[in-house]
Amino acid sequence: MNYASIANVMGKLLIVTGISLVFPLACSLYYGENDLYAIAVSGIFTIGIGVPLWRLFCKHNDLNIKDGFFIAVFGWVLISALSALPFMIHGSIPSFTDAFFEMMSGYTTSGATILTDIEVVPRGLLFWRSQTHLLGGMGFLTLTVIFLPHGMGGVRIFRAESSPGQVITKEKFMPRNRDTMVWLWGIYMGLNLLETILLCVGGMSVFDSLLTSFGTVSTSGYSPWNASIGHYDNAYFDWVIIVFMFLGGTTFMLFYHAMQGNWHVIKVNTELRWYLGFMLFFCGMVSWILWKENTYGNLADSIRYATFQVTSILTTTGFTTADYEKWPQAAQMFLFAVCFVGGCAGSTTSGIKVVHYVLIWKFGVRAIKRIFFQPMSVVSVRLNQRPVDAQIIDLAVCYFIVNIFLVLGGGCFMALVDQMDYVTAMSSVIATLMNIGPGFGTVGPSENYAHISDMGKWFLSWNMLVGRLEMFSALVVFYPSFWKR
Repeated sequence: MNYASIANVMGKLLIVTGISLVFPLACSLYYGENDLYAIAVSGIFTIGIGVPLWRLFCKHNDLNIKDGFFIAVFGWVLISALSALPFMIHGSIPSFTDAFFEMMSGYTTSGATILTDIEVVPRGLLFWRSQTHLLGGMGFLTLTVIFLPHGMGGVRIFRAESSPGQVITKEKFMPRNRDTMVWLWGIYMGLNLLETILLCVGGMSVFDSLLTSFGTVSTSGYSPWNASIGHYDNAYFDWVIIVFMFLGGTTFMLFYHAMQGNWHVIKVNTELRWYLGFMLFFCGMVSWILWKENTYGNLADSIRYATFQVTSILTTTGFTTADYEKWPQAAQMFLFAVCFVGGCAGSTTSGIKVVHYVLIWKFGVRAIKRIFFQPMSVVSVRLNQRPVDAQIIDLAVCYFIVNIFLVLGGGCFMALVDQMDYVTAMSSVIATLMNIGPGFGTVGPSENYAHISDMGKWFLSWNMLVGRLEMFSALVVFYPSFWKR
């Protein structure tokens, strides 16, 4: 591996992290709270480490694919560790394990928290906590790619951080990787700005609007209030957030094509149709159950609460407007099923992703046709009106199976280590591996992860990283051959 190249990129990562602390610093100055020192010292310290790494290793070779994987995995670990400093110095989260968990949850857009009382944390630190969503939503390393020289180095970092779904859909709409990143970040920031304006128009404060937008478009879920979005109890806010959670779960490539007026690409996009289908089916079923069981008294509120919660979990956002563990068991079962879906490839969501279900379903239908009805036929699996290579189908099946094994193995580990009930054990792994945040049991919407042991938190932190990097990039570093020349 090219350690000089890795050190140079890591230095740039730390510089970007340190500079981004300017915004929570300004927030702390504006509100005059006692977190100014902690944020300033953390920013100076982080930049102080990053600048020497960047300057000392400015002469380096281009990155290879192993370097890209190394940076994708350990870069996230490094920035999460240093981003924990403001909370530790201030004392809001004195434990390094807890602070690291909170920051890893922020950057990986999981939204799982160990804070038992969010509202006592100073607003500068709350801004930083939600800003990690903004940075991690599009992929923190993709931001660094913008500052790399043109060449294959940036492409390899992007490949290492990208999902298998993006390999399947072959998303690349600009000839140069840096230009692609600039467009993606421009669309991403535009959606954040638009949601912020709409929430402010509805009467939400600018501070709350910004933090809510950071957690919505990035499909992350941190809120400045203990009751999450349920704190506002406002139908207008709920529907605005539902729309932007849905948009955050959509392939960002489609926004670019829409801006270019290329509607045919959107029309033939198979994953988008399935994504809409999943959304309508689960929202409809949960709304019907809540209405039938008279949980909210009228159909309008049943649709509102069901649509919000289904969209939040399907897009792996994790916002809540109600304690869904008090809902009928049938509604909870549908929510539990939604945890395994996720949004579209090339979006800010995590989870298994819709495109994998599309391919597995089409593969299964083709197999049944060939075995029972048309044994001599040649039937291709098609995605976006194009045939899909057999290796891509193998990748989708493998990705699905390994995710299930990780959930089962992780659930057994958490039950053994923390002596927790099986619902909480399984749910904690699902909620972190799929980057959802709140789950069921003692990590449900009215609870948090503070009660889990340090070993359990480190394991769940790793699950968040595995889920955010879509598994393969995070697991490949465990292969002995990865470390050989």
